[in-house]
Amino acid sequence: MKLTDPAQTLAALIRCPSVTPEDCGALDALSKMLAQLGFANDRVTFSDTGTPDVENLYSRLGAEGPHLMFAGHTDVVPVGDAEAWLQDPFSATIVDGHMYGRGAVDMKGGIACFVSAIARLIERRGAPQGSVSLLITGDEEGPAINGTEKLLAHAAAKGERWDAAVVGEPTNPDQLGDMIKIGRRGSLSGTLTVRGVQGHVAYPHLADNPLRGMATLAQALMDPPLDAGNERFPPSNLEVTSIDTGNPSANVIPAQAVAKFNIRFNDIWTAEALAAELTARLERAAKGSTLRPGRDQVEYAVEFSNRPSPSFVTRDEALTSALSAAVVEATGRTPALSTTGGTSDARFIKDYCPVVEFGLVGKTMHMVDERVALSDLEELTGIYELFVERWFDSAGAG
Repeated sequence: MKLTDPAQTLAALIRCPSVTPEDCGALDALSKMLAQLGFANDRVTFSDTGTPDVENLYSRLGAEGPHLMFAGHTDVVPVGDAEAWLQDPFSATIVDGHMYGRGAVDMKGGIACFVSAIARLIERRGAPQGSVSLLITGDEEGPAINGTEKLLAHAAAKGERWDAAVVGEPTNPDQLGDMIKIGRRGSLSGTLTVRGVQGHVAYPHLADNPLRGMATLAQALMDPPLDAGNERFPPSNLEVTSIDTGNPSANVIPAQAVAKFNIRFNDIWTAEALAAELTARLERAAKGSTLRPGRDQVEYAVEFSNRPSPSFVTRDEALTSALSAAVVEATGRTPALSTTGGTSDARFIKDYCPVVEFGLVGKTMHMVDERVALSDLEELTGIYELFVERWFDSAGAG
């Protein structure tokens, strides 16, 4: 295999059907590539109660600082209906200049491009005067319990320290060079239960419809808006995603109603402050429901998830400038510095070093016929090569 060719490195990874939490040889394939480039590999499996065991890889080239980390994941989401794919989802078939396969853009493609970028850099001018590491998990698309968070702690406990990190998630909406993620909104989920009294709809005075109270409390969660946003983030937003009574009958008032909701929040809030604000809103609204005239306070309970994702912004000028300059040089486009989108494993990395995200165009991720243009693989490899060179040079190591 020619490691300087990202199409070859990606094909080897796609042909491993590593649907979370199965590895199916993906980390073996990656470890062999990195070993050929002189990296030292550390394979570790993590376990936890109620979750599947997950294999992970930490690989490092060099022993001195400065130290640049590339982070990502080799696990992929299920293919869905395999018969609906034009090509076998694990064949890495090339048609009309595109490579098809689950994980092509999310995110085996990013890993392949980084490996090929390092291979080209070594071939052209030797290994960087410092250290490069890859922190790769098999648990990003799953519960994210036995992956990046534990792998970071494992490496740090062995003395690893990092100066900057890039996550190779597919960040570009339309074309390479559109966007660098310099932060992410936080995510907090909750469950709201409103208790009532079951009864016949013809005798409402003998029952207590929980949906009346639920409507009042759900409105209180969403109105007024949580904030107006700031220079880096849009306004925080709460969405009620389901309301369920488990009631199949049209003439029975249900005993309770359960709502699920999620908030994507900016750095105005912490998860704890946000939970406190929402709890206060519910308490006020429960005392004055106009939909329940003559009745006492709405009986409810609210529970928030115990693993919220924090919001964060990276303000490391050397990191963002080196990556932005590489993008401009390779593509001619000036990338937007964005905090849009969902959560990623960058939320764990930001506790260890400054982190940004940049990868392929994400239009087909998680879709049937996920695919990547071979030209994009070549261009991203070039961007990564320029970035690594610029970052080490700016750190005074090259």
